[in-house]
Amino acid sequence: MKLLAALPALAIWAAPAFAQDHDSHDGHAPAAEGPAMPADENPMPEMDHGAMEHSDAEHGERSQSHQTDEIPQTPPPPEAFEGPAFAADRFVGAEIMAASRADVVKKVSGMPLFWFQGDRLEYRAREDVDGYLWDVQGFYGGDSDKFWFKSEGEGSFGEGFEGAEIQALWSHAIGPWWDVQLGVRQDLVGPERTLAVVGVQGLAPYLFEIDAAAFLSNKGDLTARIEAELDQRITQRLILQPRAEIALSAQDIPELGIGSGIDRVELGLRLRYEFAREFAPYIGVEQEWLVGGSADYAMIVGEDPSVTNYVVGVRFWF
Repeated sequence: MKLLAALPALAIWAAPAFAQDHDSHDGHAPAAEGPAMPADENPMPEMDHGAMEHSDAEHGERSQSHQTDEIPQTPPPPEAFEGPAFAADRFVGAEIMAASRADVVKKVSGMPLFWFQGDRLEYRAREDVDGYLWDVQGFYGGDSDKFWFKSEGEGSFGEGFEGAEIQALWSHAIGPWWDVQLGVRQDLVGPERTLAVVGVQGLAPYLFEIDAAAFLSNKGDLTARIEAELDQRITQRLILQPRAEIALSAQDIPELGIGSGIDRVELGLRLRYEFAREFAPYIGVEQEWLVGGSADYAMIVGEDPSVTNYVVGVRFWF
């Protein structure tokens, strides 16, 4: 009991020695003894923030003044405009350089170009007799005015042409994406027809390619045709193309088997692969319907007004 009562006093006596020994074992040297520093004495001199701010302001003013002196604030001297408008005129000659610049402008913006495209050249497998179709077009001209030509037709193997035509058009740009076209169309099979053509061709919003035209024949028949295509890229080379075509007539044309109103509707879907941008084979399917009076004319002669074509073809341009 006496030993337990003496333990608190023993702990108080041993604490300083234990703390000193613990510090030495931790690898920390004991603090050097010296005179204590007064609490109000600051070993670092205080920085004069006001003087520093004043010095920085003076430095900024000098730097700004130096930059202002380097940048001229007055108009260029008159001597700057004494030379020719084009420096090469002084060394080569004004007339020679003027002719050279005119030639460059012509080649860049007005040089005639030739372009030709086989949009659809295809074999058509169908229920009765297989057939074929061509649809080509091209132009020659500049940015604003071109000579445009088109030809399309189709037929069945062993039965000759079902239709064929060629168009010669003057095409004039009416905007960045649209041309108005005027010219003549000649039907090459069936009852002879020569038709005046008025149409527009271009790129509609959402990248629809549109070709719409009205035709007035030498017999007084008024017809129209609207075609639309849209390229949907699956990859950089694999392209899916929906296509639609509607033919209309203002009157019945019995000798051509055409009824008034909507004459024919075609809807197609083609998948092509561009081995090169200029050459792309394709496969697809297209459905044709004769509508209204045109369907009646077809059934009278024993033809089916609805035909499904499975197509294999190639698209190219140069």
